[in-house]
Amino acid sequence: MSIYSQKQKWKLWLFVTAVIIVGISLYYTNTLVNKIAKDERNKVKLWADAIKNKARLVKYTNELFNKIKIDERKKVELWAEATKQLSRDLSDYSFVLKVVSDNTTVPVILANESGIPITSRNLDSAKENDKAYLKMQMQAMHSVYEPIEINIYKGQKNYLYYKDSKLFSELKNVLDDLIKSFISEVAVNSASVPVIYTDSSKINVLAVGNIDSLKLKDTSFVKEKLLAMASQNQPIEVEFGDGSKSYIFYQESVLLTQLKYYPYVMFGIIGLFLLIAYLLFSTARRVEQNQVWVGMAKETAHQLGTPLSSLIAWLEYLKSKGLDTETATEIEKDLKRLETITERFSKIGSAPKLDYVDVLSVLKEAVNYMKLRTSKNVEFSINTSNQTEVCALLNIPLFEWVIENLIRNAVDSMNGNGAIKIELSDQMQFVYIDITDSGKGIHKSKYKTVFEPGYTTKQRGWGLGLSLTKRIIENYHSGKIFVKNSEIDKGTTFRIVLNK
Repeated sequence: MSIYSQKQKWKLWLFVTAVIIVGISLYYTNTLVNKIAKDERNKVKLWADAIKNKARLVKYTNELFNKIKIDERKKVELWAEATKQLSRDLSDYSFVLKVVSDNTTVPVILANESGIPITSRNLDSAKENDKAYLKMQMQAMHSVYEPIEINIYKGQKNYLYYKDSKLFSELKNVLDDLIKSFISEVAVNSASVPVIYTDSSKINVLAVGNIDSLKLKDTSFVKEKLLAMASQNQPIEVEFGDGSKSYIFYQESVLLTQLKYYPYVMFGIIGLFLLIAYLLFSTARRVEQNQVWVGMAKETAHQLGTPLSSLIAWLEYLKSKGLDTETATEIEKDLKRLETITERFSKIGSAPKLDYVDVLSVLKEAVNYMKLRTSKNVEFSINTSNQTEVCALLNIPLFEWVIENLIRNAVDSMNGNGAIKIELSDQMQFVYIDITDSGKGIHKSKYKTVFEPGYTTKQRGWGLGLSLTKRIIENYHSGKIFVKNSEIDKGTTFRIVLNK
């Protein structure tokens, strides 16, 4: 009992130590992960703030661009009005001429009703007199802006064609580059977060970043992804100043998501490692125990063999000297018993031969043997519900050993006074043997412990009987043995299950 208790204590201490180590490891890992996750979140927040600021910059630039566009239109209209005034009879043309001459940026062409160029300004000076060039410029201008109609005199009309100035075109290119770089920065972001850039509908995807492009072909995936992103972070609203809006959906980076689950993965790996280590340790321990069992059994059989042979010889010698028949018969029975015990030990570690025999007859033989060597205060009974033989594959010497061990334990549990009942039943594929005593019983927590090597409630003994019994039934007969039920101070029932 003390050996087993000490082993259980060691197991408990080792388990507690392992739990403490795992707990400390997980706590440290979780703390580290939380720090990294916090840095990741700060990085994402900084990125989001930078995107918002750049969006405002783009919006401001676009608004400025629209103002310049409106100013250029007004400048062209003023130039057209000045041109109109030049055709009238004015006393002072200085202001009108100044307006016309001050247009040094907007390319314009003045043409009559027939579309023939009259004059031009801010075009290529080398081609100002080239009618074909001017015609081509007029068509290009007309494709962008509607010409301004100028009533000259008595129903006569001229038309003023114009286009964006060089400065305005350059600003437009800068704005386009700025918008493109903005979208590119959203998609390929320094925070490495998954991003979806949509239009005002929040459905149509304009750009993506850090997401498998093949999955975006699935509309249901896109919808679910956008909902998931919106639940994590408020979408960033982007307005470029032209009245239309777009939205940037983003979520935590893949690294941050992985870091969230890292402690649990770590716990799983450590747990798996401990489980594998425990299984390997248990397997190695069982192999070692088996080797000890086999070695001890073989050595016991070997040690018994020499004195047994000598005793048989001495019996024959005594018979020849006139030993009375009754005494010789009893000695012969004990010698046969020793031979059986030696045979049992010799079979440990090797595959025993199983014979198809009547289980009931084997039980009766074992019980009769134990009955003669047990107190008369112990009552034995064997019951069976079958009228015919109940047969199973058994090794008789080893199986009798099992029954004798169970009966001996039952007798000890009853202190030599009580009843032992054996019930045999045939259930088609299995044979059930229930051995019930009226002893002091076993606590439910010890149902499995009683079969462990070294477990015993006796002051003397190694605690190997039930362990050996379990090995014989399960390893050599491919059966099962367990405590079916037990009540303290009322008795215990062991069940043996044999394959037919």
